[in-house]
Amino acid sequence: MARKMEHEVTIVARPDSARLAQLQRDGGVVTTTGEHVPAIICERLDESIPYDLVLVTVKDYQVRALLPTLKRSAARTVQFMFMTFNPDRLQQDVGPERAALGMPFFQSDFDEDGRLRTVVGKRETLTDNLHWAQIFRTAGLPARHEPQMALWLRCHVPLGVAFESVAVAAEKRGKGAAWSRARTLAIGIRACFAMIRGQGYDIYPKDKARLEKLPVFVVAGMLWGLSRVPSFRTLLATGETECCALVDDMLASAATLGQSVDLDAVRAMKPAS
Repeated sequence: MARKMEHEVTIVARPDSARLAQLQRDGGVVTTTGEHVPAIICERLDESIPYDLVLVTVKDYQVRALLPTLKRSAARTVQFMFMTFNPDRLQQDVGPERAALGMPFFQSDFDEDGRLRTVVGKRETLTDNLHWAQIFRTAGLPARHEPQMALWLRCHVPLGVAFESVAVAAEKRGKGAAWSRARTLAIGIRACFAMIRGQGYDIYPKDKARLEKLPVFVVAGMLWGLSRVPSFRTLLATGETECCALVDDMLASAATLGQSVDLDAVRAMKPAS
């Protein structure tokens, strides 16, 4: 966006982190292709500035410490971009009139010199804010307006947890995950979907509703096969902490509502220690 749309961009990095120091030295982001994208670099969000958009890309368990700052912020739109089983909480904390929910679908990492490497595929990034979906597309990022983003995220968490957990298991074995682990996760997905339905929601979108109806061995086979793809393991095996936190959120949600759910199946989705 900074390059194609000429927006002024501010990057907030963790105080005293190596990444903050590098961004300050570079005066912005340097890509692996040698391109320099200038930006204002800060170690904390200036709550007084009425930013058009604040993009929040940390994990759900990390954002909780930031919510008071985001609530006080004068930002016009706060776009949360991560998996969460409690999207309603995020909207309530910063105000439903300016909270936006979404899910990014592109890969980014850093090389050994701290330069940004980004791969943007054909799959569209999702957001429930129509205006910003249009801006993202204009900036060259495939994006789509998803009006039921909160439900989309809630139903995506079981699948996201299964992906991360099977990737962790595969990395620990140094090869693909065991069939027993893939089957445990497939049973866990089914239990999570049953919990979501018990809370009064439909399974959304249709591809997840179809997944819910598949035999356990078919879903297990999908997870077992994915765990043998090196790029899949590399991308998702770093999500062990996020995976455990999301499972805890689902368990807490079920316990609060007093649901009759196979909690052991949900709990078993946590990566084995």
